[in-house]
Parts: sequence; structure tokens; C-alpha cells
Amino acid sequence: MLPQDPFILLSVCNTKLRDEYPSLDALCDGLDEDKAALVERLAAVGYAYDPKTNQFRP
Repeated sequence: MLPQDPFILLSVCNTKLRDEYPSLDALCDGLDEDKAALVERLAAVGYAYDPKTNQFRP
């Protein structure tokens, strides 16, 4: 289960994307998370997934 706080969530996701998962799809599959919900939660605080860098960026 991922953290509820959006900024801690951002940090956890970017760390996992850097260290463990080659894409957002792989992260969501590996953690059994809803991709649309995750993207929406981080968009609410101004971050979007950038597949080129494999991280969430402002």
C-alpha cells in the first residue's frame, strides 16, 4: 500500500521508478495499484509522469 500524503507518495513512486521499475505500468502492476488513480493523485499536487525520464515531474 502506498502512502496517502501526496508528497511522500511522490517520493516513494520516484524512488521505486528509479530503483525497481522500468515504467509506470510496471510499477502499478507490481504494486497492484490503479494507474489512473495514482496519476490523478499526483496531478492534484502539480506532478505528471514523464515516460522519457521515468519519473513524476512538475
